[in-house]
Amino acid sequence: MEQKPEPNAAAPAPGNSGRRRSLWRFGVPVVCVFAGLLLSTTHGVSGGDEIRRSDSPRLVDLVREASRSVDRLTARRDEMVSAIDHRHGGSPGADAALAAITRRSDALADQAGLEPLRGPGLVISLNDAQRDADGRFPIDAAPDDLVVHQQDIQAVLNALWSAGAEGIQMQDQRIMATSAPLCVGNTLLLNGRTYSPPYVITAVGGVAAMQAALAAAPLVTLYKQYVLRFELGYSEQVRDEVELVGHTAPVRLRYAKPLGPVGY
Repeated sequence: MEQKPEPNAAAPAPGNSGRRRSLWRFGVPVVCVFAGLLLSTTHGVSGGDEIRRSDSPRLVDLVREASRSVDRLTARRDEMVSAIDHRHGGSPGADAALAAITRRSDALADQAGLEPLRGPGLVISLNDAQRDADGRFPIDAAPDDLVVHQQDIQAVLNALWSAGAEGIQMQDQRIMATSAPLCVGNTLLLNGRTYSPPYVITAVGGVAAMQAALAAAPLVTLYKQYVLRFELGYSEQVRDEVELVGHTAPVRLRYAKPLGPVGY
């Protein structure tokens, strides 16, 4: 006689065991893949070394090494300073030579234009042509006829130097042997600074001699003809006393260098 199962006994569901086996079948490979990616990333970051090595340098060690490096460099600097002092100023003969050079430099400072200068002088002003009452320029004038050019300023400077000027200033700068006014469009470049007209040139020296030199200079005479024809600006003012500034910027000498062997 067959026995029927108890009404309360739980019978296993027919599809549960198969579902659990399916989750393990796909879950384990996914976990392995993620673990491999993590290991690969860690290896790339550490460069093959341990990330938390026990012998990694500490901050205090870096500070000590930097301090030792500074001490070494300081000692080397002191040695070099001592060597330079011994060679250029560590002996009585070197001190005397340096003092002589300094006195010579101070004596030439006035002639070089490094010191301010005051005395009787002449003030020359050059300006571009101005428009008439109707806002027009002369009909027969070209654009170049209406502006002050580099050659006009150089002609005035050369005439003043030839007359024995003791010092010359243009705008607010002292003219030196290395000064070269350059025309840049309708402006002037002098020692790296740009100026617009009117251009004011102040010279200290014999006024009569400087006026005579300006009157005899051919290029200044040509400029004065343009003054009459196209109404460019030009004026000379005699002053009992003018003051020139000293050149304060570093003096840098530039000279030509041959590109290669010179053939004869």
